[in-house]
Amino acid sequence: MAVSILSLHSYPIKSCAAVDHDTATVFLAGLEWDRQWIIVDGQGRMMTQREYPRMALIRPALDAEHLLVRMPGAELVRIALHPSSDTAEAVPVRVWQADTLGRDEGDAAALALSAFMDQPCRLLRVHADAARSPSPSHIQAWRGDNAQWATQFATQQLFGFADGFPYLFTNQASLDDLNRRLAAKGRRPVPMNRFRPNVVLQGLEPYDEDYLSGIRLPSMSFAFVKRCARCPMPNIDQATGVVHDEPGLTLQAHRQFKDGILFGVNAIASHDRVTLRAGLAVEAEFGL
Repeated sequence: MAVSILSLHSYPIKSCAAVDHDTATVFLAGLEWDRQWIIVDGQGRMMTQREYPRMALIRPALDAEHLLVRMPGAELVRIALHPSSDTAEAVPVRVWQADTLGRDEGDAAALALSAFMDQPCRLLRVHADAARSPSPSHIQAWRGDNAQWATQFATQQLFGFADGFPYLFTNQASLDDLNRRLAAKGRRPVPMNRFRPNVVLQGLEPYDEDYLSGIRLPSMSFAFVKRCARCPMPNIDQATGVVHDEPGLTLQAHRQFKDGILFGVNAIASHDRVTLRAGLAVEAEFGL
């Protein structure tokens, strides 16, 4: 079976529900609108499902002009995708160990989110002056191992509020293997949305992604610069916000490595404004 893109997903608000796409536009910073917003608490600290699994029930959507935010029992919140002014004050925000800048989206959004989360919080979008880069050590290490095509990738890679890199790829065959292991224990299968990928590949063998340098398309490439260490978030049912003990226990039993419990790979893109679509064939490049 040829390797191809099975599905595409973005997460406009960090740690909230996914938006699924038949087609999506690639930018160096991630799929269009991916993790361009973040929710912070009353002290300005980022909020994620790790501490607040109820965030899975915050369901963003996009139309031509707005980010639409739906929450059970709450009125629809509309945020302009293209604000009339970029002169808003920059609000400092930290994403793990990285400091960046946000722009506050105003009191209406804050009040709705605060009521739903039952605590003070604000919605920020990436500020025009933000300049956050992925881990240079991982990118430089990848460049050293892949000199023959490293020149395709810009030296500076900026992105929004994603954890550490602009893209996360997963492999459907790896999930199928995990679900076979869960079934052998009498446990229910889990969907891929537990792992919150941007791009799901099909046509690979289980865990082939561990050994790929990246993938090539006719008009661009993705460099797979780091295997993704997983936190407990895959244990959160994305439909209900309920926390379970699987698939974490099963992953820990067979995917524990020096760098953590691994599932999926983080990536950077070589070009802006390229359209991806589900079903698109890609060329998988295995490392040396």
